[in-house]
Amino acid sequence: MARTAAARRGNLFAAECPSRQVLQHVTSRWGVLVLVALRSGERRRFSELRREIGGVSEKMLAQTLQGLEGDGFVERTVHPVVPPHVDYRLTRLGSQVASHVHELADWIEASMPAIEQARSRRSAAADAA
Repeated sequence: MARTAAARRGNLFAAECPSRQVLQHVTSRWGVLVLVALRSGERRRFSELRREIGGVSEKMLAQTLQGLEGDGFVERTVHPVVPPHVDYRLTRLGSQVASHVHELADWIEASMPAIEQARSRRSAAADAA
């Protein structure tokens, strides 16, 4: 029995749709930063990622990588050496989503002056009230 395109496509507005979990993995603070950090296409070790992504704990980085790996966005490779050497890189699917996330991250960075102005105006208005 052939599935229709609508049955295959996710629906983020449906509470039970697994696409919501994927959205959470991709758009979490650490998910965005991991995807952007891996955009170069190079394999990166856990410690390299942790150094690059300021403020992330080992636990949160590990959980984020596991979620992205489970969704098929990140490939984890364990090299059989002592001590163990593990590295990460984006899959083809991961490169696609990272491209979209990078556009958003880049827009946020470029728009910070306007965002800071809006924040200042709001703060001044709240102080005046």
